[in-house]
Amino acid sequence: MLTDRLPRFSLAHLPTLLEPLAAVSKFLGGPRLLIKRDDQTGLALGGNKTRKLEFLLAEALAQGADTVITAGAAQSNHCRQTAAAAARAGLRCHLVLGGQGTRPLQPPNSTQPLGGQETKPLQPPNGNLLLDEILGAKIHWAGQERRDDRLAEVARQLRAQGYHPYVIPYGGSNPVGAAGYVRAMEELAAQLAAAGERVDHIIFASSSGGTQAGLMVGAKATGFAGQVLGIRIDKNDPRESTFDAAVLKLAQATAAHVGLDKPVTAQDCVINANYTGAGYGIVGKLEREAIDLMARYEGILLDPVYTGRAFGALVDLVCRKKFPRSETVLFWHTGGAPALFAYAADLAK
Repeated sequence: MLTDRLPRFSLAHLPTLLEPLAAVSKFLGGPRLLIKRDDQTGLALGGNKTRKLEFLLAEALAQGADTVITAGAAQSNHCRQTAAAAARAGLRCHLVLGGQGTRPLQPPNSTQPLGGQETKPLQPPNGNLLLDEILGAKIHWAGQERRDDRLAEVARQLRAQGYHPYVIPYGGSNPVGAAGYVRAMEELAAQLAAAGERVDHIIFASSSGGTQAGLMVGAKATGFAGQVLGIRIDKNDPRESTFDAAVLKLAQATAAHVGLDKPVTAQDCVINANYTGAGYGIVGKLEREAIDLMARYEGILLDPVYTGRAFGALVDLVCRKKFPRSETVLFWHTGGAPALFAYAADLAK
């Protein structure tokens, strides 16, 4: 495999299962549906970021880092898995989260706040945020600042204090992290070959772009003949083409990083941006119905931000007969179930 030569810090339970969604397929009366269970990667309740973190943590350790820093939303799955990965590797973890808290938060093992007063929500934390704290991460709230600016500020402060931080980009989405999904596609190709299966479409949530970039490169590397289709999670805006360009650029950089000798082109970058609803993290009918359908027919939990939206899109596409009944569609479950608890008010009957 292309990724065998890359440094990797083992974190995930692999390979993740490839299973039929027989009951949902029958209910929808459309194409045959399969699911790839990356919600079961095993690190702190699992998720797709664990695959990326295997390569990112390996680079951090190789560079002599003693601390990792990353950023995300308050209910970031990426931040929760980063905190767990850091704990496994014996590294400190600092998380920059969007939003503004209301009560002081002291850093662990210190009587002085880092860079001024830190804050966190007045209400007890739940979902991913609770897990961040349990895993020992130090939380920094960005408030009115851009998260990237606050991230850079925290990194500077840590260096000034004598630490050696390694900054992980939003979503772990750079060529190093995206290599995790090149490897994932190599894993899937082996599973399909062993089972004598063929897949015509792979559908998944696409937000920071690293998972999609990795799958695009992996598809080229393995000769996958089907379609790799990302469902855009963030709200559409007039610059939507910028996201497509960013994913393509990342995929091309990832191809160079892993040593792929085949070109990755704009034709390989397929993104559906028709299901962003009212915006990022705003739960609507699409997400609620998708979560209910998967739970009640398959006993599988989706999350309200990413997989609920992406699977809802898949269901709608099936209902609109966008896939022939003779085809097989794979839904790549990227995890996120801990966020369900933080969205109880939006999901409760």
